Amino acid sequence: MSDSENFEDLLKQFDQTHPQTQKGEPAIGDRVRGTLIAIGEDCAFVDLGAKSEGRLDIAALKDADGQLRHAVGDLIDTQVTGKDEDSGMLLLGSQQGHKYHGIDEVEHAYRQNLPVQGQVSAAVKGGVEVQVAGLRAFCPASQIDIRFIEDLSEFVGQRFDFRITKFEGGRRPNLVVSRRALLEEQQRIQADALRAQLTEGAVLTGRVSSLQDYGAFVDLGGLEGMIHISQLAFGHIKHPKEVLTVGQQVEVSVLRIEPSTDPKKREKIALSIRALSRDPWQDALDSFPVGTRVSGRVSRLQPFGAFIELAPGVDGLVHISELGAGRRINHPSEVLNPGDQVEATVLGVDLERRRISLSLDEKRQGGEMPDPSTFAPAPASASAKAPEKAVGSFGALLQESLKKNR
Repeated sequence: MSDSENFEDLLKQFDQTHPQTQKGEPAIGDRVRGTLIAIGEDCAFVDLGAKSEGRLDIAALKDADGQLRHAVGDLIDTQVTGKDEDSGMLLLGSQQGHKYHGIDEVEHAYRQNLPVQGQVSAAVKGGVEVQVAGLRAFCPASQIDIRFIEDLSEFVGQRFDFRITKFEGGRRPNLVVSRRALLEEQQRIQADALRAQLTEGAVLTGRVSSLQDYGAFVDLGGLEGMIHISQLAFGHIKHPKEVLTVGQQVEVSVLRIEPSTDPKKREKIALSIRALSRDPWQDALDSFPVGTRVSGRVSRLQPFGAFIELAPGVDGLVHISELGAGRRINHPSEVLNPGDQVEATVLGVDLERRRISLSLDEKRQGGEMPDPSTFAPAPASASAKAPEKAVGSFGALLQESLKKNR
């Protein structure tokens, strides 16, 4: 089923359940009778009953000589010609020579594909009711915004620009409008302007549009990019919500742009916040001199040792042989738990390979960084065999773990 057919069904339901926005209020084109309640210099006010009032041009009350033909309290017959968008008051005029200005303007906008301004007056089944130049229009829920809106009542009372997608003329024309059409058009214009400055390494400002387990999506203004969780910060992050919130403004660097092979889909834009921060390893030598005692938190345990977070993005390794202060340890969990706060001695710093060797032995002094390939985990029993194989396995495990920690 096409969108137009969907709109048609919704419009019919809307008309059946909401014949008028305000019960008893006359519609544009209706002939009405009311009582003059006030006469000013430029206009007069008419009580139409049912809590409705209308405004009438003073010229309609004067004769050919410019003299008033009516006084306060008189009954007059007139016709509804429009509605004041600001006050909501009905506009009145004489029956002879009348032109339906509101209808004419709306129809012209429809024919020329021009936007019109409207005020959302109510949330109804399937969408919202909108007042456009004193006329009642219907905007389907799917057309009120680009994103899905769960509670349409949040729009009631707000003014927006709309595009008229359906117009059926007459004294009381049926109108279907769309705000989404204008938003998407504006988004396309912004996207084209953004592509002109979109290059790898460019620094842009955007707003977080959504958070997922694997990263955060950022609206750059017409285009959307993604920050992978590994590019949010140098430290370990379990979920993007630890550092970002939806709607937050962020500054990002463009890592790469991958053109889409599908013309219906947009290019993929990889972003980074981490790239704009100073690499903490640049200060590792000054921050963690060999031989000093440092504090940190146990970030994770491996059979060959414990990783200690010394600063966001900087982990050191306490090999299992450095955990027991001389006594044999079969697994780091025998002395440590993830999250423990510990003090350790810096044994060595390798900036090139981004490794810091630590010891929990307070008496241990700094020296050359141990080579991971020379370490073998403590045997599980005295009968353990094939130490050469264990050494090789440990080296591979350590290399893999350190790569993940980068």
